[in-house]
Amino acid sequence: MNSDSLISILNDVVNASKVNRTKAANIILNNENLFKELVKFVFNVDDKLSIKAAWILEWICTHHGIDYILPHLNYFTKNISKATFHSVKRPCAKICEHLAMAYTSKKDNNSKSYLKNKHIDLIIETGFDWLISQEKIAVKAYTMNTLYLFGLKKKWVHPELKHLISSKVIHESKGCEARGKHILYLIEKFNSKKV
Repeated sequence: MNSDSLISILNDVVNASKVNRTKAANIILNNENLFKELVKFVFNVDDKLSIKAAWILEWICTHHGIDYILPHLNYFTKNISKATFHSVKRPCAKICEHLAMAYTSKKDNNSKSYLKNKHIDLIIETGFDWLISQEKIAVKAYTMNTLYLFGLKKKWVHPELKHLISSKVIHESKGCEARGKHILYLIEKFNSKKV
């Protein structure tokens, strides 16, 4: 199976319903080469089928495990900043949140050996770019949580995140305000434990 097969699978995904995403995910998971093609297809920035590819990639990472994306972190992290469609950025932001959750988890998991500083730095850089741009609330909500989690390991992130949330993000919408205040609370709670 090749990229033509993947395009056929993505064309069969009529909408983002659970049934459609599950069916496409199962076909892709049965062929390792298709998964690699799927990751690449997400970043075909001029092709609207990349939106469906992003839906499926997020579905796999959420329902089948983050381990599937780990061998493809170099490609994924180098390209997330190139995503143009909101409907691609939102799934990518959620995948980044999954990565941050796995990486900062107290439980032993594969992300700790796969996720390198270069990957984390690219996720953080893209996350801050998304927070200062005109992204929708879902992208910003996932991103704030991702940056908070990586900030547990990288000390410079929390002060920058706190400043950006306080000065910009919480003034954008009710949803941004609610998530922003929650993240500010978590940062304060984390800092009070260190003292």
